[in-house]
Amino acid sequence: MKSKIKSMPSLKSDADAEQFVETSDLSEFDLSGFKPMRFEFESKKAALNMRLPQNLLDALKVKARAQGIPYTRYVRMLLEKDLAIRDAAPRAEKTGF
Repeated sequence: MKSKIKSMPSLKSDADAEQFVETSDLSEFDLSGFKPMRFEFESKKAALNMRLPQNLLDALKVKARAQGIPYTRYVRMLLEKDLAIRDAAPRAEKTGF
């Protein structure tokens, strides 16, 4: 017989969350509402200033809002993703790009 899925409790602090994860069987809880998170630990010391057409900036903001993140982080993620794809692809010659 299947056990009833429990809803997640409200956790007030990191300590509460750590204790909950440590002592609970997470398979008993409904985790369907959880979204993957990406934490950024590297400090950002460099700045980039660029001019974009307004409609492009507006489209970026809409896409970022749909993912629940600031548009500047969304632009950074696009850059990181593009560079990761390029680094993974074999190159016949080094072009610097």
